[in-house]
Amino acid sequence: MFKRWLQQTTMATMVALAPLSAMAEETPKQGGDIVVTYKDDITTLDPAIGYDWVNWSMIKSLYSRLMDYAPGTPNPVPSLAESFTVSPDGLIYTFKLHKGVKFSNGREVVASDVKYSIERAVDPKTQGPGAGFFGAIKGFEDETGGKSTTLSGIETPDDSTVIFNLSRPDATFLHVLAINFASVVPKEAVEAAAGDFGKKPVGSGTFILKDWTIGQQLVFERNKDYFVKGVPYIDSFKVEVGQEPLVALLRLQKGEVDIAGDGIPPAKFLEIKNSADGAQMIVDGEQLHTGYITLNTKVKPFDNVKVRQALNMAINKDRITRILNGRATPANQPLPPLMPGYDKAFTGYAYDVAKAKALLAEAGYPDGFETVLYSTNTDPQPRIAQAIQQDLAAIGVKAEVRALAQANVISAGGTEGEAPMIWSGGMAWIADFPDPSNFYGPILGCAGAVPGGWNWSWYCNADLDRRAVVADSMSDPAKAAERTAAWGKIFTDIMADAPWVPVINERRVVAKSLRMGGADNIYIDPTRVINYDAIYVKQ
Repeated sequence: MFKRWLQQTTMATMVALAPLSAMAEETPKQGGDIVVTYKDDITTLDPAIGYDWVNWSMIKSLYSRLMDYAPGTPNPVPSLAESFTVSPDGLIYTFKLHKGVKFSNGREVVASDVKYSIERAVDPKTQGPGAGFFGAIKGFEDETGGKSTTLSGIETPDDSTVIFNLSRPDATFLHVLAINFASVVPKEAVEAAAGDFGKKPVGSGTFILKDWTIGQQLVFERNKDYFVKGVPYIDSFKVEVGQEPLVALLRLQKGEVDIAGDGIPPAKFLEIKNSADGAQMIVDGEQLHTGYITLNTKVKPFDNVKVRQALNMAINKDRITRILNGRATPANQPLPPLMPGYDKAFTGYAYDVAKAKALLAEAGYPDGFETVLYSTNTDPQPRIAQAIQQDLAAIGVKAEVRALAQANVISAGGTEGEAPMIWSGGMAWIADFPDPSNFYGPILGCAGAVPGGWNWSWYCNADLDRRAVVADSMSDPAKAAERTAAWGKIFTDIMADAPWVPVINERRVVAKSLRMGGADNIYIDPTRVINYDAIYVKQ
């Protein structure tokens, strides 16, 4: 019954994602090495902390989780778990682990490692952004509140059994156990790293980190002891950092690079698309993505809802889509159009400079104000930030653009009171899993408005949090439509408070070398992952 509910709630998403998730027709062969480039350096490979586009895929490759996704679908399936059962009331999940799975340090993975890893992700001392995902597990409030260092709801009766006792049904729980924050790590390696586990990762995933030269490259080698035979296909991949996207693209065309991780610069997109090899080089498709401007509700004047509403009316979103050569559509709500719960009838705030000025005057700022807009420094994000800056100037708001490395922008957003506004481009939200709840908890819910979190608006609405819990407690398949409707209403109601300016829903466009097999074998699940397990090269 639970499986049938998953199929019902994700079918629309699965169909929409098909162009990105279809596996190539040719049969993958073992062997080969690939080179991937990114402009920004990697900040951490700690699964309890890392949470950006650049490191997310690498973290997924280093560690195992109880659940994963069936290739080409948004459906969670057992991974580190051999099997699982769910109680009729949806409150007890029992997992049986595969036996003989080993960490890269040689020790076997046991049930207590699963318990430790999730408790570590929830522990406030870890300062990770993913704690809120595990809010349905009994004992969550005690651990996050400092009353306990463990989760009473996780039991490990033997080395191969993990039991989760929930305080309420959670329709997303299997998805939660498939995200990076649920990755299993060995306690002894974490403690031995003495606060530097993110640079000295030990996991049981498909790859092992063999070398990390800070500011230059990371080298990952195939884990020959991985418990699933034949996976991954490639023998290794190297990530080169500090590569400007334009330079990376030129190197890709010469055959020196296999995947340009930052994508195709907009100025080069049409040239590549119309080239003789364009169809083979471009992986292009829709994704569960929303790009937005955060308005820090704890910083003046953004603590005034009229100011936030005025800025929603001031942004010319059509111009921003033109900067991206049409690879995006204007957004009017947090949910992207492919996500269940998206309200097609909702119009949001229309672009209206006169009304924006009038609202600012009502809020007490007839002459505007000065502020700071943060952005990453990888093209085209600074150009989009400048377009936003020009739009704000038209209503009297003088915004200084600070274009920084992605890690610095993330740090500013997660520091209370530091960043008044952030253009999220390059870090904009792409679903961790294909469910509307994922666009709330980490980035708009109270649980994300914490140091190190990703709710950079620092927006916390207790009533919406309560409604979110009620929606996610609808795990009965008969309530699937009711749950989707409840989530949709939450997101349109959020827009009355306007903690964001939803700007665009962007397509994901990546360039790959001609020696890569297939046309669509890079993205095979609905999350932000470049799935290195599925990548292969022509032999």
